[in-house]
Amino acid sequence: MSSSSITLYASRAGFGITDTSPFVIKTEVQLKMAGLAYDRASAIPPQAPNGKLPFINDHDEVVSDSTFIRAHIEQKYEVDLDEGLDTRKRAESWAIERLLEDHLYFAMVWFRWIDPENFAKGPAHFADSAPEADRAQLRHDLQARKAVELHAQGLGRKTPPQIAELGKRSIDALSQLLGDKSYFMGDSPSGVDATAFGVLAAVLTPFFDTPLRQAAERHPNLAAYVDRMMRRYYPEHAWNP
Repeated sequence: MSSSSITLYASRAGFGITDTSPFVIKTEVQLKMAGLAYDRASAIPPQAPNGKLPFINDHDEVVSDSTFIRAHIEQKYEVDLDEGLDTRKRAESWAIERLLEDHLYFAMVWFRWIDPENFAKGPAHFADSAPEADRAQLRHDLQARKAVELHAQGLGRKTPPQIAELGKRSIDALSQLLGDKSYFMGDSPSGVDATAFGVLAAVLTPFFDTPLRQAAERHPNLAAYVDRMMRRYYPEHAWNP
């Protein structure tokens, strides 16, 4: 297979991590786990078929959403990222993914996008390439849209201390679920680890100062886990938590 048979449309490296989107990291790591060659191309959400990154183009077949991308590569290339796991562990993996993607992710997003200092330091710079006269309005619009999304999801209706407390409970739970294992399901990485790595790296990056980061840093097993995954899948990346 040529290196250009699959193209992963991603955002960009930033905020101290290999991509600003945990979902892009998830898909890229799963492509690496599957041993599939791919090219990476930069894109912005409005260019994506469903308005969100990542998406892939695989021999002119476009697949959106990280979960469906995984299903596509497993089916088409006859790989099983959960090989060796029984039905109970596969169910546990799905439950952990939902905790990560449907809860902790949104708490991370709130502290990245809505907290004024973190927004100014990070996502506000997405408008830097716009004409200078348009940047202030574009930054306002970007943050306002994210606030609407978080309000619709539900977490954005809560106070910052409440969001921090809920996020901390998810972090504490993840630490317990990982325990002293190298990976969430045992001694070898499986599909869920790509998801966990993407979200936990976004939480633990030193680029942002958040109560979620502080909570995760209190769990040495989570910090060691992210470091282990980074060294395994992005050995070229300078990770300095």
